[in-house]
Amino acid sequence: MYCYQCQETAAGKGCTVKGVCGKTEDVANLQDLLIYLMKGISKLSVRLRAEGEEMPEANKFITDGLFMTITNVNFEKQRFVKKIEEAFIIRKKIIKRLSEKGISDIPLDCSCLTWEAKTVEEMEEKAKSVGVLSTLNEDVRSLRELLIYGIKGIAAYAEHAANLGFENPEIYAFMQEGLAATKNDNLTADELTHLVLKCGSMGVEVMALLDKANTSTYGNPEITKVNIGVRNNPAILISGHDLRDLQDLLEQTEGIGVDVYTHSEMLPAHYYPFFKKYSHFAGNYGNAWWKQTEEFETFNGPILFTTNCLVPPKANATYSDRVYTTGSTGFSGFTHIGARINGKAKDFSQIVEHAKKCKAPTEIETGEIVGGFAHAQVFALADKVVDAVKSGAIRKFYVMAGCDGRMKNREYYTQFAERLPKDTVILTAGCAKYRYNKLPLGDIGGIPRVLDAGQCNDSYSLVVVALKLKEIFGLNDVNDLPIVYNIGWYEQKAVIVLLALLSLGVKNIHLGTTLPAFLSPNVVKVLVENFNISGISTVDEDLKLF
Repeated sequence: MYCYQCQETAAGKGCTVKGVCGKTEDVANLQDLLIYLMKGISKLSVRLRAEGEEMPEANKFITDGLFMTITNVNFEKQRFVKKIEEAFIIRKKIIKRLSEKGISDIPLDCSCLTWEAKTVEEMEEKAKSVGVLSTLNEDVRSLRELLIYGIKGIAAYAEHAANLGFENPEIYAFMQEGLAATKNDNLTADELTHLVLKCGSMGVEVMALLDKANTSTYGNPEITKVNIGVRNNPAILISGHDLRDLQDLLEQTEGIGVDVYTHSEMLPAHYYPFFKKYSHFAGNYGNAWWKQTEEFETFNGPILFTTNCLVPPKANATYSDRVYTTGSTGFSGFTHIGARINGKAKDFSQIVEHAKKCKAPTEIETGEIVGGFAHAQVFALADKVVDAVKSGAIRKFYVMAGCDGRMKNREYYTQFAERLPKDTVILTAGCAKYRYNKLPLGDIGGIPRVLDAGQCNDSYSLVVVALKLKEIFGLNDVNDLPIVYNIGWYEQKAVIVLLALLSLGVKNIHLGTTLPAFLSPNVVKVLVENFNISGISTVDEDLKLF
């Protein structure tokens, strides 16, 4: 195996024996093989689309397949074997459809379009030759992987939107165009760079689509105080990002004496008006994803993973029989809840019955945290914010969005937030907020000093806010705003957020805690020269710089 798609990759270079995330070598290799086959399917889909025909089955397959390979989503070998077998079927269907349309120049110039296996052993052998290192040129490899990881992020957000009935064919078309391009050896580095920036533009499109899906379905997020203590009822803990899964779960637990708590990136669900009607929607339990191995022990009830970030349990974990997965997630030994059929609710009866037999969660903290500062809510406060800026009460905004992680150097973000001058405001989204959203940082004239827009995909809200401020202050360039970008990243959804910012012309982004291992020195040079991207240093040095 060779995997370097996340921030915690081994030694800052690449995981070669076992993933730091817990991914085993056989699963990592099968993920590589699945991606390889999806590149072939994408080439065929691009050709079919050129004939004016869309294949929804292929769009869904590629979206799901990409999501399954994001860090901390799926660790279950058999699920990947089945997905690879499905790839052979999808590929044959597209080739057949092209033939039926009289297409004689079907592109079959790569084994990703022709190779097929009958056994798992054949799959595992083929997987060894199609991974990251099969692209020999370091810079081409870097650009290809950057593009693929950006597309993985797009796939995640596209799947959430599709679950709510919102789709954009142009997004599927680009995902497939991009994947197909990574098998085109004739593309120059400049052409690949152009595709990477186009990926960023499509990232803006997919985040806008998901924002529309969420707000149309559940209302605009509003300022909300979320309880972080517990009640005395048995309960279910829901983790991940998929709001439709939460809706199904709340509907199936209403009035039966079982509470529902959010975990990690599901926290922002509390900000949507729709979910506030459920009296058993109790609050948020715990912190960022990486603390789950200790916090799941004390929750006592079942846990439902709707998406990443899943951490393999320790050998002595007592909660393993209480964890359920659904959607793209999976882990051997965890019960998997099947897909939604024809748009109907998923059947969560098994996890509901399990919850009834469990004792209430053990309290690990008390109090409240405040969030709900997505773009509509900030616009409602626009006059107050503008007046604070003009009067000097707010001197600068710090965008500290993105991901959290388990490494000790992540304490940088807590210390940075604690030591920021009191006339500054933090704009955040994603699980990075858990490094400082419970700190007593106070407010500025009633405006909290931490404005939480929501999940990682709600970084779109921060972009919308920045563009609105540029308009209000009559500036020509978004980079002239008093905004500093000090962003933490971990996985591929953060990659598409970064590319989206670059596509909008945002410069001077500081990325931590380390720069991505998949960026070659020459690619880093291009990013520095064109966007002035840099890493982070010490808290003292960065505060002085900013």
